[in-house]
Amino acid sequence: MLRKRRIVIASLFIVIGVIIGLAISSNFNFLSQGYTEDKISKDAVDLLTKIDKATEEVANASKPAVVNITSTTTVHMRGIQSPFFEDPFFRQFFGNQFRSFDMPKDFKQSGVGSGVIVDNKGFILTNNHVIKDADEIKVTLPDKKVYKGKVVGTDPKTDLAVIEISATNLPVMKLGNSDDLKVGDRVIAIGNPLGLNQTVTSGIISATGRANVGIADYEDFIQTDTPINPGNSGGALVNVRGELIGINTAIATSSGGYQGIGFAIPSNMAKVVMESLIKHGKVVRGWLGVSIQPITPDLAKELGVKDEKGALVADVMDGSPAEKSGLKRGDVIIELDGKAVTDTTSLRNMVAGITPGREVTIQYLRDSHPKTVKVTIEEMPAQVQQPGKFDNQLNGVSVQNITPDIRKSFDIPQKVTGVIVNEVDANSTAAGVLTQGDVIMEVNRKKTGNVLEYQAIVSKIPSNQNILLLIYRNGSTLFITLQK
Repeated sequence: MLRKRRIVIASLFIVIGVIIGLAISSNFNFLSQGYTEDKISKDAVDLLTKIDKATEEVANASKPAVVNITSTTTVHMRGIQSPFFEDPFFRQFFGNQFRSFDMPKDFKQSGVGSGVIVDNKGFILTNNHVIKDADEIKVTLPDKKVYKGKVVGTDPKTDLAVIEISATNLPVMKLGNSDDLKVGDRVIAIGNPLGLNQTVTSGIISATGRANVGIADYEDFIQTDTPINPGNSGGALVNVRGELIGINTAIATSSGGYQGIGFAIPSNMAKVVMESLIKHGKVVRGWLGVSIQPITPDLAKELGVKDEKGALVADVMDGSPAEKSGLKRGDVIIELDGKAVTDTTSLRNMVAGITPGREVTIQYLRDSHPKTVKVTIEEMPAQVQQPGKFDNQLNGVSVQNITPDIRKSFDIPQKVTGVIVNEVDANSTAAGVLTQGDVIMEVNRKKTGNVLEYQAIVSKIPSNQNILLLIYRNGSTLFITLQK
């Protein structure tokens, strides 16, 4: 009886074990099939696979034209200077070995960036800051071949540069039309972030026409969320057709690393600069000859301008294309060659990109009435190309002509003529001496009736010379000096 009971119990355990085994087997079989497979449709998998494949094709087609650029710069730095090294008592014990600290010290500093081959003759487009002041430039192609780079031309105002290598049959990236970009378009960035060659990242266009970022003088940036890090500078921003639509330039971050905001110079702007650098060795910019200011809500109401769009002509320079065409102070420029002028920055960029000698059509408002005029754009005079940038004590001082509105706002008497200071760089020698709103009437006893006269005078002052200014400030005129 006891034996039968044991057999029954054993059989029961066997049955239970089989049931548990089947359950476990079934569960493992469920896991092996993958729980997510029941949640993701084949269509979704196929679509994402196609997207991945497309991105891979674009990247593989574009990468051969993106190069690594290593620049070496000599940094001049004085050694440690201390009165202890000149003390006879100190030298009695330690000799003259420490006097070497007084000698100038030079050391080599290396930087890494990226570039894009834009011509099979060996021309490479990159950022100016990648090769600035470089004593030696090395260009490494994706196939690991290394070439010596030669600077063809640089343009600090857009932070662009063209270098050249002695090589043939190079892969070239086609330039796309950056004006066709739309917010949300997919793009990929290719470069050498943090020295990691041929890195590809992807994202979308976050915005276009970004200005007043503080990176360059002429700004019309593409903003993207595509990860961009140090070393990406000068690399390619590519559209889905594998075309170059931007030169990656900077990131907006407080940490120095990627935080979701990157900027690229549009290919259309880069093309104009590149072609001018290759042809002339410098950038030849168009010039209209007007001082312009933004349209505020109050001004828009008074001038009959809708949507506060356009650029208000604050002054017209003597002998300029604008004066020859009949443009006047108070006109509001709203269109140039069929392209809308949204603000002062857009007009400035458009005019600068026009080849001198070309005739354009300008639409403007005068007394709320639309008018049209033909203007032949001229080359920007040399003294206008670097406003506020001089090799003397007035470097970093930005000025503009005194308009009727400015004269009224600052309560400047009619007898006071000159240029008004609108900004003083914090690192300028004039910081703390000149201030916004000062009117510079004379420079070294020479009258400065307008910006052109001011720049012509200041540009000839050497860096080692003191500058005497006659200024108008708060109802009084006074002489001040800027010491070298």
